[in-house]
Amino acid sequence: MKDILTAPFMVEMIRTATNMYAHGWDERNGGNISLMLEENEVREYLDPEKALRTILTGFAAPELEGKYFLVTGTGKYFKNVQYAPEVNLGIVRLKDRGQQADLLWGYADGGQFTSEFPAHMMSHAARLKVNPENRVVMHCHPANLLAMTYVHDLDEKQFTRTLWQMCTECIVVFPEGVNVLPWMLCGTNEIGEATAEKMKTARLVVWSQHGIYGAGKDLDETFGLIETAEKAAEIYMKIAHLPRVNTITDDQMHLLEKRFGVKAREGWLD
Repeated sequence: MKDILTAPFMVEMIRTATNMYAHGWDERNGGNISLMLEENEVREYLDPEKALRTILTGFAAPELEGKYFLVTGTGKYFKNVQYAPEVNLGIVRLKDRGQQADLLWGYADGGQFTSEFPAHMMSHAARLKVNPENRVVMHCHPANLLAMTYVHDLDEKQFTRTLWQMCTECIVVFPEGVNVLPWMLCGTNEIGEATAEKMKTARLVVWSQHGIYGAGKDLDETFGLIETAEKAAEIYMKIAHLPRVNTITDDQMHLLEKRFGVKAREGWLD
């Protein structure tokens, strides 16, 4: 077997977690990432038949049975992932209709996956129905997006339009917009179900006064998606108290649609 710490998916996961911490998105043990892996990827580094232990998931996701995931651990600090990946990360395979997970590697201190694991898995299931290439769900706490939820209308259309108006690339990067949830208790199946429902129509879901969920086909895409929305929110928070002299108009955004071959969410542009 090859050394799993040299696996491309492991190297990229460690780099991404480290970068997210460096951006200030994942203070302390805030935030979590799950990356779906293919069985042939895993078999190069692990024997899937040799489970270290079984962990109860607390929910059912029959459509994900047999799927493999590399997931950050509960209570783990992103700043430590690069120094002790085998403690802060784990690889699991879902079984029993998703109600249990075999631990194949990691959580070496006896820990387990993030408390947001149900929300991640429900979001994976929802996004796979929209895009079969989806592999990543990422949750973090970008300061400007959080700040925006305190001072901006939480109507999804209005929230999205504001972000689109802040930076030319926004409508190109997330033409489907951003969905928004009101404050909800985290770590519950209820917030997981609500997030998954929102994931049916957008790859970004804001948790008001908490953070954001992003989904994508790989770690780079998902990181960049959140990064773009956060940059737009930063610009908004810098100018929200000032009179708006200029903006990106709807006509200009229609030009961007044509230029980049994207389509804004139906009815969200005039």
